[in-house]
Amino acid sequence: MYKKRIEKLIQQLENDQIDLIAINAGQSLAYFTGLHFHESERPAVLLVGKGKSPAFIFPEFEHEKADNAAFEIAPFSYSENPSTWGDAFEKALRYFKGHHSMIGVEPTAMRFLEINLLQLASDKIRFASAAHIFSNLRMVKDDEEINSIRQAIQIAQTALLNTIPLIKTGITEQEIANELVINLLRNGSEPELPFAPIIASGPNSANPHAVPGSRKLREGDLVLIDWGARKDGYISDITRTFALGRVDDELKEIYKTVKGANETARRILPSNYISEKIDFAARDVIQKAGYGVFFTHRTGHGIGLEAHEEPYIAAENSTRIMPGMTFTIEPGIYLPGRGGVRIEDNIVASDDGLITLTSLDRELRIL
Repeated sequence: MYKKRIEKLIQQLENDQIDLIAINAGQSLAYFTGLHFHESERPAVLLVGKGKSPAFIFPEFEHEKADNAAFEIAPFSYSENPSTWGDAFEKALRYFKGHHSMIGVEPTAMRFLEINLLQLASDKIRFASAAHIFSNLRMVKDDEEINSIRQAIQIAQTALLNTIPLIKTGITEQEIANELVINLLRNGSEPELPFAPIIASGPNSANPHAVPGSRKLREGDLVLIDWGARKDGYISDITRTFALGRVDDELKEIYKTVKGANETARRILPSNYISEKIDFAARDVIQKAGYGVFFTHRTGHGIGLEAHEEPYIAAENSTRIMPGMTFTIEPGIYLPGRGGVRIEDNIVASDDGLITLTSLDRELRIL
């Protein structure tokens, strides 16, 4: 599997007139090699080019981990002394015999640390964005990847159901978040969660990316919960909004509107498989209800090894949705000072229509 991914990557290089691709520690490195190196003060860079096995630059004390690559790589390790790092980069570039004037990088992942070491190793290097190469290869998931996402969804849904009995007046957002994290791990999520859970109550729920704090839940609050799990490296990302006791009529109305927007976008036909058309389908429902100004973010984003990746379900994005692409649909309405609603589901596109992978009830649940 990994070797085929590398082969496809090399084909893309030939199409784009890029000599090498440089991939630093993170999710793309894991995707192409099966190696799990985290970003740190020590660089770890995979160089991929035509006609040679990929070269891997890494700390020498991690030789055992590097030996677990899914295919043959040329190792270039360095010691703990930073003065030796440049030598490893120079040797790796010489390995490609000077065919490295244009290096493609993932612009949202590659750091100044690695770019500077590559530049110091050769004054002939120029850099180009290879964002389209990474997104084109990673956007369409195979059956194994989709199955991992399904498992991550099941873990997340079970964890929330285990947490709901705790949610009542007087408990803090942070206490709910702590319990939810415990339940995610207990139900089988990998320790590295896709993101820290969002627990936002009352007026805090009007902040789409609120951070759980010391606010205690009160009667009449909306409680927005955005959480996810990770399985085999792949993630889920779900949001549900609850009511704590009786909420006022307008908050019920915005819930009904968001639910309708979510359902409309999830029912879109394959003939409209364009990112911006899915975004418009959800946005139009909210606009017609008079709350368009309070829907302040895009309708969704891709999910996979990362919580946010291509494709982005957003206005003015003409990306064609292909079968196998996985993403969220998450319309929301946020009334400042009062409360907000978001309903987020995880989706996989098929030839016959969008398949909703999440199964938690979308009716307004009174806790």
